[in-house]
Amino acid sequence: MTTDLDIRLVRYFTTVASHLHYGRAAAELHIAQPSLSRQISRLEAQVGARLFDRTRQGTQLTEAGEAFLPHARALVRSAQQATAAARAAARPTRITVGYTAGLIVTPVVRNLRHKHPDAEVHTLHLQWNEPRQALLDRRVDAAITRLPLQTDGLDVTVLYDEPKMLLVPVGHRLAGKESVTLDDIEGEPIPRFPDPEWDAYWRIDPRPGGRPAPDGPPVETIEDKLEHVAAGEAVAIIPAALHTGATRPDLTAIPLHGVEPSHTVVATRAADNSRLVAAFRMSAAAASTPSPGTAPNAAERPASSRFPRTLTRG
Repeated sequence: MTTDLDIRLVRYFTTVASHLHYGRAAAELHIAQPSLSRQISRLEAQVGARLFDRTRQGTQLTEAGEAFLPHARALVRSAQQATAAARAAARPTRITVGYTAGLIVTPVVRNLRHKHPDAEVHTLHLQWNEPRQALLDRRVDAAITRLPLQTDGLDVTVLYDEPKMLLVPVGHRLAGKESVTLDDIEGEPIPRFPDPEWDAYWRIDPRPGGRPAPDGPPVETIEDKLEHVAAGEAVAIIPAALHTGATRPDLTAIPLHGVEPSHTVVATRAADNSRLVAAFRMSAAAASTPSPGTAPNAAERPASSRFPRTLTRG
C-alpha cells in the first residue's frame, strides 16, 4: 500500500525532531503548539507509526521516528530543490553574457533587461580564446564571439558575417590602397596564435593551392599582435570591427578581397534550458547585424550572411 505524505507535515516533524520540544518547534514554525501537536498526529496516522514519545522527561523520538528522520529530511530537501528548480525555469533571475573584442552586445542586453526587468543581466569581456571554457565553467551563460569555436557541448548559431581586413602599419607599402588580395601579401609574415585552429583560420593557412602561409612572430593576445604589426614585423588579417585606426594612429586597415568573411556567433551550453538564455538567443538573432560601419548594409550582403543559422546543437 502506498502512502501520500504531506510535505508540510514532514517539515513539521523534522522541526520538532531538531528541537525535541514542541514549544520551541511551534515558535520556529510560527504556529500554535496545540495545532502542531495535531499536525504531528496526522502525520503519524499517514505513516502508520508513532514517531514521538512525550513523557515527563521531555519529547523523544521513537524507534520508528529515528528510522523515519533521515528520510524525512531528504524529502524536505528534495521538495525545496524541486521548487527552486521549477521557479528558476519559470522565472529565471540571472544571466551573464560574455563577448570578445570588437563585438557590441549593448542593444541585445538592453532589450533583455527591458523584457525581463526583474532579472540580473551582467556582461563580461572575454579574451579571444575564452568563450568555450567560460561557458563550460559557467562563468557566462551566453557568449557573442567569432569562429572558429569548438562546438561540442554547445549550441552555436551564426548571427552575421563580417568582412575581413588587412591590418598594416601606416608606413607599409600597401597602406592607402583601396583593397588587397592574398596575392598582395604573399610573402608578408602574419602573427601566430597558440591555438592551431584559430591560427590556421586567421592566417588563412594553407593558402589557395595548398601553399603555406608565411610564418610570423608568436603572440598570445590581440594586443601583442597589434604591437608586432605597429613595429613593422608583420601584417594581420582581422575582422572589420577590430579596425583600430581610431585608437591607434600608427595602424591602418585595408579591405581584404577574395577571402571568406568572418562569422559572428551566439553560443550557449547545449543542455541549458533557461528561459532567460533562450530569450537572449532570440534577441541576439533578431538583432543580427554587425557593429556600425563594419560591414555592408543587410541588403548588400549575400542572403546566407543576413540570416542566423545554427552550426550545431550538442
